[in-house]
Amino acid sequence: MEQQIQQVSDFTLVNLQEEYNKTDIQVIIDNLEQDLVGLKPVKNRIREISALLLIDRLRKSLGLSSSSPGLHMSFTGSPGTGKTTVALKMADILYKLGYIRKGHLLTVTRDDLVGQYIGHTAPKTKEVLKKAMGGVLFIDEAYYLYKPDNERDYGSEAIEILLQVMENQRDDLVVILAGYKERMDVFYESNPGLASRIANHVHFPDYSPEELITIGKLMLEEQQYQLTPAAEVSLLQYITIRKDQPLFANARSMKNALDRARMRQANRIFETNNDIVLTKADLVTLDEQDIRQSRIFDLAPVAPAYPY
Repeated sequence: MEQQIQQVSDFTLVNLQEEYNKTDIQVIIDNLEQDLVGLKPVKNRIREISALLLIDRLRKSLGLSSSSPGLHMSFTGSPGTGKTTVALKMADILYKLGYIRKGHLLTVTRDDLVGQYIGHTAPKTKEVLKKAMGGVLFIDEAYYLYKPDNERDYGSEAIEILLQVMENQRDDLVVILAGYKERMDVFYESNPGLASRIANHVHFPDYSPEELITIGKLMLEEQQYQLTPAAEVSLLQYITIRKDQPLFANARSMKNALDRARMRQANRIFETNNDIVLTKADLVTLDEQDIRQSRIFDLAPVAPAYPY
């Protein structure tokens, strides 16, 4: 960011670069850039929100009229696309700018909020909200709070309590509702009170196979493993097939695939080299066969034989 000086009518000068540097926001955004592959629209949206909050803080410091920006958010996208990671970074940004007191992130699901019998839900929900105060409450798969087909479901009670706190204590708590986009859209249509309190909607797209390969190689690097060139080609083929199968979870599916490949590698080494002194390369290298033993390859379409 280039150094910028703004001057208001009473000749008070504000050094925007200096104020920006005080918050360490750039460090958080740089970490987000390093920690997450791709997701350019998400990263741009986080920058936009950060810029709005910084300018709002500067306006307040100069006594300019400023309505508190809406901070509650909606994160939509498939599992494994980085929603929780971004929520953690968002909590850091909100804390650095002084919008929350503690900066912690509390992640919950329906089971943490909704009770099993009459009188059980309110205490559970209030206890969660008490723990989240001063920070960010991240409710994953929030649409499970609402089950209109079940008259004896107590999720609506949790929603009512949540609504009150989101409105009355919005200066001390930020709520992020997360889940699949289509289900979240239906959830908001059925709960307009919640929808009206969400100011920022951020969608997390699925990763491409190439991005998932990059993520996978970073995961392996952290664990001091490496792929042979043939194994990398096979892993790309694996993830291309896996993306079209049920329960695909982006980076989580990649992690699971690599965990299984490491297991196969260990078994391969044990069975073939138990009487041989191993080298470091043997222990850190995943080979093509460690990838291709997956049952996923049985689902790949068989190429027609070349007619001679």
